[in-house]
Amino acid sequence: MFDSREKIALFIDGANLYATAKALAFDIDYKKLLNEFNGKGNLIRAYYYTALSEDQEYSSIRPLIDWLDYNGYSVVTKPTKEFYDATGRRKIKGNMDIELAVDVMELADHIDHIILFSGDGDFRSLVEAVQRKGRKVSVISTLATQPPMIADELRRQADHFIDITTLQSRIGRDPSERAVRAAERAQAQEAFDDGFDEGV
Repeated sequence: MFDSREKIALFIDGANLYATAKALAFDIDYKKLLNEFNGKGNLIRAYYYTALSEDQEYSSIRPLIDWLDYNGYSVVTKPTKEFYDATGRRKIKGNMDIELAVDVMELADHIDHIILFSGDGDFRSLVEAVQRKGRKVSVISTLATQPPMIADELRRQADHFIDITTLQSRIGRDPSERAVRAAERAQAQEAFDDGFDEGV
């Protein structure tokens, strides 16, 4: 499936990958993920796409975005759009499909193998277009959830489908790390609160 001489690029649909990992109850270690694919070929680029809500002073995804930006990923973001549907319910829209597709098509002439982290069926025609250029496409998602996170048409179109569960031991965070990080955050918050109470 992988040839160490190939030039490869990763395209990560952030919201889709987050939903997949959450459905499988594991945290992705993005450093391990990069190392995993660095060993599979000549990794040219690793793109991560996500929409960000600008009206939030602090977004839980910002620390991840900053970390990715400084650690070998090309992060592509855009602000979410807020609107109200016909029933008056507030909706938030933040689709990155076009940005991802444009980058794939621009890079397709310079790489041999595209690795797409998404199960979104809308990418089927993109995969087909890239294959017409003679490029190989692997799609990473999962069939292990109910319903599956990968659209059947995307899985069939891809040259290779990799179920993310087969990578979990190599790209997932150690569950004990989560407990340690939660304890560290609680400790830091406690120290901050104590300092705040004392008027420091």
